[in-house]
Parts: sequence; C-alpha cells; structure tokens
Amino acid sequence: MLSLIPHLAALFYCATAVSGQDATFNPLVSFKDIHAVEAAGMQNIHIQYLGQIDGDLSIHYGSCSLKHTAHAHHRVGRTHVGRHPLAKRHVRWSGSRPTRFVWLPPADIESGHCLHAFAEDVLVGTSQPIRVAKRKIRRGVAFADVADSEGPWFDGVEYLQQKEPDETFVAEAKGKSIGIIGGGMSGLMTSLLLSSVGIQDWKILEASQRVGGRVHTSYLNGTRPDQYQYQEMGPMRFPVSIELPGTNESIPMNDHRMVFQLADHLNELNGNSSEYAVNFIPWIQSASGDPATTSKRLPDGTVPSVGDLEASPMLADNVNATYSNETAVALAQAAYDAWVGLDEEKLKSFALNIFEAHKQAIKDGLFDYSEAGYLRYKLRVDLNITDQAASTASNNPSWPYENVYFSATTWKTIDQGLSQLPRAFEPLVLNKTSFGVKVSEMAWDPLTKKISVHWRPNSEFSMTTASESFDHVVVAVPFTRVRLWRLPPYSSLLTRAIKTLNYVQSCKVALHYKTRFWEHLPEPILGGCGSTDIPGVGSVCYPSYTLNASGPGVILGNYAFGAEARSLASLTETEHVALIQRAMVEIHGEVAAEQWTGNYDRICWENDEFQAGAWCEPLVGQQELYLPAYFRTEMGTVFVGEHTSWTHAWIWSALESAVRGTAQLLLDMGLVDEAKEVTGTWMARWLRM
Repeated sequence: MLSLIPHLAALFYCATAVSGQDATFNPLVSFKDIHAVEAAGMQNIHIQYLGQIDGDLSIHYGSCSLKHTAHAHHRVGRTHVGRHPLAKRHVRWSGSRPTRFVWLPPADIESGHCLHAFAEDVLVGTSQPIRVAKRKIRRGVAFADVADSEGPWFDGVEYLQQKEPDETFVAEAKGKSIGIIGGGMSGLMTSLLLSSVGIQDWKILEASQRVGGRVHTSYLNGTRPDQYQYQEMGPMRFPVSIELPGTNESIPMNDHRMVFQLADHLNELNGNSSEYAVNFIPWIQSASGDPATTSKRLPDGTVPSVGDLEASPMLADNVNATYSNETAVALAQAAYDAWVGLDEEKLKSFALNIFEAHKQAIKDGLFDYSEAGYLRYKLRVDLNITDQAASTASNNPSWPYENVYFSATTWKTIDQGLSQLPRAFEPLVLNKTSFGVKVSEMAWDPLTKKISVHWRPNSEFSMTTASESFDHVVVAVPFTRVRLWRLPPYSSLLTRAIKTLNYVQSCKVALHYKTRFWEHLPEPILGGCGSTDIPGVGSVCYPSYTLNASGPGVILGNYAFGAEARSLASLTETEHVALIQRAMVEIHGEVAAEQWTGNYDRICWENDEFQAGAWCEPLVGQQELYLPAYFRTEMGTVFVGEHTSWTHAWIWSALESAVRGTAQLLLDMGLVDEAKEVTGTWMARWLRM
C-alpha cells in the first residue's frame, strides 16, 4: 500500500454532516454538480482532488453513511491514478489523475443515496444525496424504438454496457487527437460538432483541393456565384413539406430541417457575413413549360411540353401499347402498390418521423424484396410481366423514402448555389485542413491504441508513405474509395460492407447560353425539371433563380443515373456534350444552337477520382445487415457519410450520420455530457441519451 494510505486510514472514520459521518472528516475528493440521475441512463461524474492520491481509486453508490465498499449498492468503476504504474494510461490528465468518469446507473438504483470515492479501501470523499428519476426518452423516440425489430442499433446505454465496465469508467481528456478523413458534408459537420463541445485537436485530411465532396455547384464561364450562371452537378434541392391532397394539410419534412438549422447556425458563427451567407430560395420542381416524355413532336419539330400534353392528350404516347398483356401488368403494379401501402397516412408518418417509418418498413418486410423480387418470388408473377411492371435490373429494397421525398409540394434550394453551404464552413476549417492528401492506408497499433493514416505525397509510384497518427479517426469517405485502401483487420461484417456496398452512377452536363432564351419562348420555361424520350438525356432542369433576368444562363441539359449513366460515361467528353447540345436543339429549336456559348461542365460521378459513385443505393439485404456495423467503433475508427445513414443521396443523410458518429465517438471517450449536448442541440431524436 502506498505511503498515502496511513494518512487515509486516520481519516477513515471521519465524515461530513451531510453523509452522516464524523464532522472532522477532511475529504481528498469532492464531487461536483451532481444532484440527479436517471435510472438505466448515462451520467458523467466530475470530481476535484483536494489532496494527492496515488494508487487505486474507485467510486461506489450506496447509503450516505457508507463506510465499506462491500456494503455499496453498486460499484461505478475502478482505476489507478497519480504515481501508480498503471496510471500512465491517464497521462493526458494533470498528474495522471482523471477528474471525469462515466456512470451507468442501474435500473434498480435507489434515490437519496450518495456517491463515495475510495482510495484502496479508504473513504476519501462523499457526494450530496442524489435524486433518481425515471429514465426519459429525449426528443421524441429512442433509437431502440426506431431501429431493427430485433433490437437497438445504437442505444447509448447499451453501447457502453457492451464494453468492459472499468474500460469505460474514466473519461478521456478533450486533448485527444482526432483525424477526419474527407472534407465533404459529413466530415465538415463532424468538425463543427466536435468544436461545439470544446474538442479542438482535430484535423481534416481531404484528397481534393476543395471542401464539399459531392456538393458541387458549377459556376460556368469563370463567373462568381452572384452572377447567377450556375447549375448543380451534385445535390440540387431540399424537400420542405407535403400538402396532402385529401385534407390540404401541410406536413413538414422533419428530417431535412437539420439542413436549415445548420444554415442558421453557420450564418450566426460567421457573423451573418454576406460572403459566407447561406440563404434559401424557392426551388421549382416542375413547371408546365418543361419538356415531356413522348415520341410525338410539335409542328415545328420541337419536343412538346407538359402543358402541351395536358392541352392535347393526343401528343402523349400510349405507354401500355407495347406490353404483352396490359391487364396483367396493371394488376401486378396494383398488387405491389397495395403491399407498400403508401397512402396519405403513411406519407405523413414518413415525413414526420423517418426513423419510425424505417422500423415499420422492416416489420412490413419492405427490405426483403425489390419491386421485381416481390412480384416474381412472393406473388409468382410471370417473369416477362414482372420485367414490364418493374425492371428486373433493379435489386433495391422497397423502402419508399424517395417516393415520399419526391411527393413534396414545397421545395427550397440555396441562393447562389449549394456550394455556399460547404463554403460557409471555410472560416472554421481551412486552417485545420490538409488538401491533396490521398489516403492509401490506415493501420492500428494495439499497444499505443493509435491509428495511423498513410498517403503518398510525392509520387503515386513511391513505395514509401507519409503518415500521421491519431487517437481516433472519423472516416467520412465513400466506401467506393475506402475499399481500395489497406485497412486494419475490422470485423467481417464491417469489412463486407466496405467491400460490397452498392453505389449508383450519375452523369450531369451543364450548358452555358448567351441569354436565358427558354424563358422567352412562346411557352416560357420558368424553372423545373422535365424529361424526354431522347436517348441518354434523362432529366433536363432549368434555373429556379432570378427568373426572367437578362444576360447569360445555364441549363442542366443532362441528369441521368444507373445503366444509362454508365453508357454515357463511356463516351468521350466531346461526344457526351455534343449529344446533349443536339438534344437541346431538338427540345427548344435552333435558338439553342444560336445561343450556346460553347462553355459547359460535365461530371460522371462514378468516374470521379475522389468519389467513384454518385450516392449509395444498398441492394436487398445490405441496409439492415450492414447498418449496425457502422454504429460500433472498431480500432479507433468511426465511419460516417450518407452511406452509413438510414436514407441516402441527400445532404441531410450526411449530416445525420455526422451527429450519430460524433455522439458515438464522444461516448467512446466517456464524454457523456458532450454526447447529450450534441444530440440535444441537433435533430438527433433517434439517439437515446
């Protein structure tokens, strides 16, 4: 026993008036600001050392007159502090004496008792009596209530309970180093959340020369954002609300509200600077002048508009004419729609709480079948009829969140382009971001408990790498890139997710014109997205900003994804752009040829060296199988990004993953107070804290 213990023994039978001990007791530990806890919850314990303690330190809960650890209700945890050899793991704490601990009060904890600190078996401090409350479900619902029907995927208490008790007893100091790989929206959001709770030793490693990832506004002809000559090459819009046709009730899209909350927060942090402002304007999802999908043409040879088809139904194609059995196809489609059951009540449930909707979708078996799979293997529909009703080329689960989002009747976008959103992070992150760092390897050191990140700074052919080590790493990079790295020996489940998770190809071509001629045609086109029967074109989108403005403008002449986009990506850039410019002439007439400046931008995301895919689109079985793997930290690594979220392809999905990943990291560090702050501030209703 260390030399301090005889002194402690002399104090052993001394006590405070509060605890029922002798009034001459001079404690060596005081408990700070802990008055109430929740049964079966989580709590940080903060202490202050009033004297030197070296050796075994444990904290127990029990009667306020407790004298022996054996009589405690339960032990909170045990560690070594000060000059004890085993205290070296706490070197980041002053004197190797941690002052913050993690407490998981059991469900049967009794109210009115106290916390007690013991050095070896000698009492050195007692708290005030603590009130115990029934555990609350914060901000709506628990993660356990909205996840897999087989159990919670990220219940904070269960997450910590799965670890060895004393492993999570001591909270880590905030000086731990954190590497954030990837400067897209999830990486940027992670850095913001860490800073918000006082963790500043983080660094972003970004492979490209800009932040934002797949949020990419193209400002054509070298123009500035405020010259309004741009189109979105990545995400374009945000669904705001749905007006239910049966009741005219307006239902907000609650999950996407995180984007608007983030914009307000960034504007405030940046002092409402006009340079970094994130302001929202209406997005026009569709307009009567948009081109329509039909093989028919107007007398002048141009493509009919949506309004033309409404006025002259004869211009529409009979899409059923090519079916081998029109009635059988209609019955198959009706059977599938009835199974999914996306009526007004379900639309409302998705909009208000996507997490409860996710749980219900699992119960309903929607993740078990693609549309074609359900028709063919559940209903035993003829294979040819199945392929006509729902392409057998798709093997995505019948999780209909996209249908719900695109049912929105009110939309918004960001004034001067969506790149304004990542740009607003720049004052906060640029001095802590290293650009051009193309990671090729991560390695875990089990002795130091650090993870090193490696890259080749000089030559891709070099056999040596530069590296930097961190206490924790947050990987905010698509698995399409991560699967090419050398990685630590993660679990089989996580490894399979990294290697096989499915992504979608998408191509876009933006074309620059001398004037916004489309707004001055006999039937003006004022915003919105349409489509045509012209092969390879996909959707055509027109600016929603500065309608009827003079000067140059930009059309998104091509937005295609999936198999069509892969074919487009095989074309040379010139071939692809020429195909789309010819289509613009066919849609609008010769004016499109006269007005084109020759300026354009083209991106096929699967061919992008930093992304290798447009968005994640899990195949049947992948989402419910792999999602739990992302909520378990392995070898100091936390994975975030839209691919680790419940929904995919939307900015909010990336932001949600960052909130979950940051809370997960904070719990790993024992920083329960900070995890509660993050999830309480942001729309993380799915995390139970």
